[in-house]
Amino acid sequence: MLKDIITPQKALFADGMQTVLRGHENRSRRVVLLKGNLVQNGRSSSRGISARVTKNGRYGFSSAASYTEEDAQAVLRAATENAAFLDARAQSAGRSYPALAGTKALPLRPIVDVEQKRFIDLCHTVDEYVVAHCPKLTSRTVVYTEDSQDKIIVSSDAASGHVSYPRCYLYVMMTAESKAGVPVELFKAFGGGGSFEDHFIDLEPLYRGVDELYGRLMDKAEGVWAEAGVKTVILGGMMGGMLAHEAVGHTVEADLVLGGSVAGPNLHKRVASDLVTLVDYAHTAFGETVPLPVYLDDEGTLAQDVTLIQNGILTGYMNNRETAQHFGMTPAGNARAWTYADEPLIRMRNTAILPGKDSLSDMIASIDDGYYLIDSSNGQADLTGEFMFGVSLGYEIKKGKLGRALLDTTVSGIAFEMLKTVDMVSDRVTWSSSGFCGKKQPMPVGMAGPEMRLKISIGGR
Repeated sequence: MLKDIITPQKALFADGMQTVLRGHENRSRRVVLLKGNLVQNGRSSSRGISARVTKNGRYGFSSAASYTEEDAQAVLRAATENAAFLDARAQSAGRSYPALAGTKALPLRPIVDVEQKRFIDLCHTVDEYVVAHCPKLTSRTVVYTEDSQDKIIVSSDAASGHVSYPRCYLYVMMTAESKAGVPVELFKAFGGGGSFEDHFIDLEPLYRGVDELYGRLMDKAEGVWAEAGVKTVILGGMMGGMLAHEAVGHTVEADLVLGGSVAGPNLHKRVASDLVTLVDYAHTAFGETVPLPVYLDDEGTLAQDVTLIQNGILTGYMNNRETAQHFGMTPAGNARAWTYADEPLIRMRNTAILPGKDSLSDMIASIDDGYYLIDSSNGQADLTGEFMFGVSLGYEIKKGKLGRALLDTTVSGIAFEMLKTVDMVSDRVTWSSSGFCGKKQPMPVGMAGPEMRLKISIGGR
């Protein structure tokens, strides 16, 4: 964990300027087994300091790739000079951002440096289980990954604190041959926020997940192509989470609203059925800590939840301090930077569509001819809300019962139109937290959704 050399530098903050000084360390670990062979074994880390100084809304930024008191003073001095230079040459009057709530006690998750051999041994243990219990595979890959961010943030007019965000995952990837003679693939991620011993001491839950994954892969090997067209489907929770993030979440990031996203003209208007509520959670949801909690952002804003859609009405955006001032909204802790050298950008944290009151069994029983789409292989969307997602796991629904598995297909549409067709929402939520969002910088994010019955365009062969 970082030693605090940052807080003492607050005495050097310039009067009349809004300053954030950040010490920041990133670490990553990765082990890959392909068919039992170790093909990757890596560790990396980076550490540095950055300063962002704002005067009348114009800011200077500076960073250094080392971590000493002298570096902290140097980047602070450079950022202060940059801000003063830009303000002195501005053609119009600017204004400072409103001051924010000050420091309070924040949870600090420990970042544990586990011996790399334990990661390798875990991968071999899981690979041996796959070999013993999944006999019809043509290929298999087991991957262990860890990443963490450790930050000390000191602000002149907002909150300060020490925060850390470790997470770790084990991926099991399986390939088999379909009855048509073409490869079919599925994967599953195990783990979450925290360190190795939080997730990988008792392997029985992981083994049950491997068994389920293999069973679904064997279903897929006997699978059929979907019938193309606009269909009544149930989107699984993982698919709902991706929709919440990719097709809706990015459109309501305030910097992208300023860039022309579809959310701009739709604020306070209906964008979904009244069964849909979407929240970007900071650190707690449904009475539990979310997979990737955020307590303090990189501008010194204490993290709070942001309701984006309330009963189908678009109610707000995710902001940093600058865009919150522009839109007359309250910043809630969405300004996040990936490394010490990155400036904070508006980012999602744990974006979820809230559960409803329907059971999955009732939802399946309500469909005469449609599909249950469980998992996605990839996805993309643009600022119009138009999206296309790959579907890697799904089943037919025939006369209210699950049928044959599907081979890979796609779904597409315009999010704010498609969400208006939601007429049933399940009473449970599925979280996904193993990926990165790629908006200019990588960033760990969580996303979640319930099952939703709706109409969507699905691809065929």
